[in-house]
Order: sequence, then structure tokens, then C-alpha cells
Amino acid sequence: MCLGSVDFSYSFQYVRVKEKALSTPVGPGQLASRMGIQSGFLVLERGFGDDADEAIRKEISQTTGTDLLDENSQEVVDAVITWWREDDGDLIDELVDCLTYLSESGPIWLLTPKVGRDGHVEPSDIQDSAQTAGLSLTSTIPASKDWTATRLVARKSGRK
Repeated sequence: MCLGSVDFSYSFQYVRVKEKALSTPVGPGQLASRMGIQSGFLVLERGFGDDADEAIRKEISQTTGTDLLDENSQEVVDAVITWWREDDGDLIDELVDCLTYLSESGPIWLLTPKVGRDGHVEPSDIQDSAQTAGLSLTSTIPASKDWTATRLVARKSGRK
């Protein structure tokens, strides 16, 4: 496509390639790194069920060097991962509960079934719930063939 003397064909092609790359699941051994999870981190897990992806859980544990903590933990953690399905209840309540465990700068990683899978959660529901819970949605990555990971962080308070 050419508009005047500017050729936009390369730009449009680049955008399509980049969009396709983002929909490809993260490769084995790369998810924890993409999630910002590091050795020594304490990570709490909520919402675990029979459908949870064991490879994701194992990779996070191997990266941190510790087992995932459960919701009975009294620790302040570096990150929370929560497995969430459409029929699990009130997402706002879940996100607020997750915040009680987190360090000041820690993220919540919301793992939801992908489109077409049982329990899929609409992105608009995630966005609305996050906003109500005082969180900002910062990124979404394909965690595996069945799960999407959405990073949520506490909104920064305005400067005075």
C-alpha cells in the first residue's frame, strides 16, 4: 500500500507477524522468566484444581527453588498465581483476597482457560474486576495450550 510517497506495506506486515507471535504459547522453561519470577521468590498459589497445568506449576517451583505456598500461608509473597474459571465465584473478591498476601510491588498472575475451553473468562470481565479491585492489567501471555496468564498489579497512587 502506498500513500503519497510513504510505503506502509512493511509496517502492516510487521504488525501481523508480531500479533501472531504473541498468540504462540511460551516455550518450555520460559514462562517463569516471562512472568518475572526469579530464584528465591515466594509464590502463593490459589484456585488449584484438577485442570491446572502441572507443567506451569513445576516450572515456577523449579525457578524459585521452593514449593508453591497455599492460601493457608501467613507469608508475604513476591507473586500470587491464581487459577480462575468462569464459575469459580466473584472474581473481584478473589483479586482482593490475593492482594492480602502480596509484597508492595508483587504481581497477581490470573490464569484462565483460553477461548473455547471450559471455564473461559471474558477479557472484559477480567478488566472490570481488576479495576474494581484497584488493580491494573499490564499484560497477557499464552501460558500453555489451555491457559492464558494475565498480569495484574496494584495501581499507583497519584503524586501530590
